[in-house]
Amino acid sequence: MIGYTLRRLGYGLVVMVLVTVFVFVVMRLVPGDAVSLQLQETGVSAEEAEALRAQFGLDQPVWAQLGSWLAGAVQGDLGTSFYGGEPVTELFMARVPVTLQLGLLAIVIGALLGVGFGIVAAVTRGTAVDAAVRVFAVAFLSVPNFVVGLLVLTFLALWFAWSPPIVYAGPGEDFAGWLQQIAIPVLALGTGGMAAIARMTRSSMLESLGSDYIRTVHAKGARHRTVVFKHALRNSTIAVLTLLGLELATVLGGTVILEQMFAIPGTGQLIYQAVLDRDYPVVVACTIFYAGLFVITIIVIDLLYALVDPRIRTGRALS
Repeated sequence: MIGYTLRRLGYGLVVMVLVTVFVFVVMRLVPGDAVSLQLQETGVSAEEAEALRAQFGLDQPVWAQLGSWLAGAVQGDLGTSFYGGEPVTELFMARVPVTLQLGLLAIVIGALLGVGFGIVAAVTRGTAVDAAVRVFAVAFLSVPNFVVGLLVLTFLALWFAWSPPIVYAGPGEDFAGWLQQIAIPVLALGTGGMAAIARMTRSSMLESLGSDYIRTVHAKGARHRTVVFKHALRNSTIAVLTLLGLELATVLGGTVILEQMFAIPGTGQLIYQAVLDRDYPVVVACTIFYAGLFVITIIVIDLLYALVDPRIRTGRALS
């Protein structure tokens, strides 16, 4: 198991390096750079623009810039922002907790509600409840999360004359205000995952409930609740865990738009503005964060397979 974990970590590291190099190169192939934008906004002279390019290292070839950046990154130096001159590490780390709070809440709420609705739909197959769950699941899968956020915000503003606070405050500063500010983004981010997980849970549960071993458990006199939650649900968890890992990418992508919409100062808002400003060091740092978080989540979920299903653990031990 330890060897398997180390191999997965090695693969994840390779993926992160490849993604970082790809983003680093592509960002520099986009027409214009931070100096060109500053030239348009402030009207600096051509000589000053060339001096700024030399200061930022933009006058060097792309591969030379990449080598210089990698040499600093190995030592923990991700460079400085082209706007403001702040160290990227400090600028980035101040935003990470906000995005993690938003994303984790959305994933947890979406997973709990999705599994719950999926179980209800499976045990009430063919009824109005099952049909309602499926209809709502398809509806939430069809609507982008930022549209859900806009619709909820508009509904609350028109019918209850309420809108979330404009200025963000962390949970340690104003817990009630923090809850009000993140409620709609969490709901919008969680609905898509909830719908997908509900459909997957229903499908997996129906497959498990119709299998021979479930009929055997019923024949032995086990209670229906025991059959559903102890046997059928456990064997349906593998598919749900797989989907949960994929939903992380959807949630992370959604934070970029929703943080900008609701003025939440997380990494999503940071990378959105950095792309517009061609602030290359900040974009690369955010990319590393998103890629690393996704890779770690996939590894953790893969290891959870062995805890949920002993057959997987035995197979890996034999291999």
